[in-house]
Amino acid sequence: MHARRLVIAALALAFVAASCSHHHNPRAQRVVASPGRTPVAGLETPIPSATATPVNSRSTGRVTFSTPTPTPTSAVLSKAHTTLTLIANLSEPLAIAIRKDDSALYVAERHGTIHAIRGGRVDSTPVLDITGEVQSGGQEQGLLGLAFSPDGSHLYVNFISRTGTGPAGNTIVRDYAVSNGRAVTSTARQVLNEPQPFSNHNGGNLVFGPDGYLYIGLGDGGSAGDPTGNGQNVNTRLGKLLRIDPRAGTPACGSGSYTIPPTNPFVGKNGCDEIWAYGLRNPWRYSFDRLTHDLWIGDVGQDAWEEVDFQSASGKGGDNYGWNRMEGTHSYNGGSPPSNHHPPVYEYSHDGGNCSVTGGYVYRGSRVPNLYGAYVFGDYCTGKLEAFVMHNGRAADRRFLGPEVNQLSSFGQDANGELYVTSLAGGVYRIDPA
Repeated sequence: MHARRLVIAALALAFVAASCSHHHNPRAQRVVASPGRTPVAGLETPIPSATATPVNSRSTGRVTFSTPTPTPTSAVLSKAHTTLTLIANLSEPLAIAIRKDDSALYVAERHGTIHAIRGGRVDSTPVLDITGEVQSGGQEQGLLGLAFSPDGSHLYVNFISRTGTGPAGNTIVRDYAVSNGRAVTSTARQVLNEPQPFSNHNGGNLVFGPDGYLYIGLGDGGSAGDPTGNGQNVNTRLGKLLRIDPRAGTPACGSGSYTIPPTNPFVGKNGCDEIWAYGLRNPWRYSFDRLTHDLWIGDVGQDAWEEVDFQSASGKGGDNYGWNRMEGTHSYNGGSPPSNHHPPVYEYSHDGGNCSVTGGYVYRGSRVPNLYGAYVFGDYCTGKLEAFVMHNGRAADRRFLGPEVNQLSSFGQDANGELYVTSLAGGVYRIDPA
């Protein structure tokens, strides 16, 4: 039994080992200005409503985000005392999604299954089981992300395949029709296929934006230092945030079946038309603020700095976040900032045992009123939950929230805007008031 625990612990640590080198760095955490950005409106004053603008769904009809109805106050982080409530125990959970008009939390397990948690109970039958296809034994591999179409009729998954043309398997994004809350396996359709040269930096997050398009995060291909320069190369999908219409169509770069949104920033220019943002090393969890529609990205650093990137809802895409010329706001390997560099709004060093940022959400729930409007995130190695607010284009008033999560793998958000965290050690927790 002792040997088995050691093996499990070793595999969990391997999951982020290549995301960063755990070098001690004496530099302190920094709040970084975001030149030229539009500050998040309303965080310093009470926000009376949380109603989102309807968006066109993938299929038919119009949908809205399900948002809380109470009148919350603005964030007062010094009074935001939180604790964790265990919701369920699963096997290496690392992604959470919700579905329209469905109270369940859908949680992906790294080895290839998705489970629904309803009322604190895990459904006896998996929503999807593709363990036979998923490569989960290497560093940062597995079933890495899931998302439902805005109308709830389709499930999308992002996983690393056991077979493929890449030396470390392929990133596969697949579409399934959904019936009675479960994936209909006979309807499987391949949306994206990207060969992976190394086993790390696979990204893997999937998010439908408020515009109804699917955003796909891909890391730089792995190894260390981005040896083939994918981050700054706009002719590859690696090291990018892609924005697609997942309906059948023809990709501009690589293989798959999807349609290019005509408003993407590289349409009609040099570069892959799928690209929404670039210069990313390993975007480990990004999200849209369900109220303001701003985009937040947690991008894992190399061996010194972790960063949080921000794009306002008014942004037109095409942002260059700097990797591999920059690590956060710092030169990497003698590089200089690209002319169109969008520096992070927040960065922190590896001092104190930090190693790998886990991006989160802007809190829009009602259970912790003093957290409302703050961005909540954490670090995989320390497990500490943190939050800050945006003020005049800057991250401000960063605070530790108290709880620590062993092997913090992801955050999730339910229909009411309440936040959840997952641990590769098995726990799925809700963030509650202390």
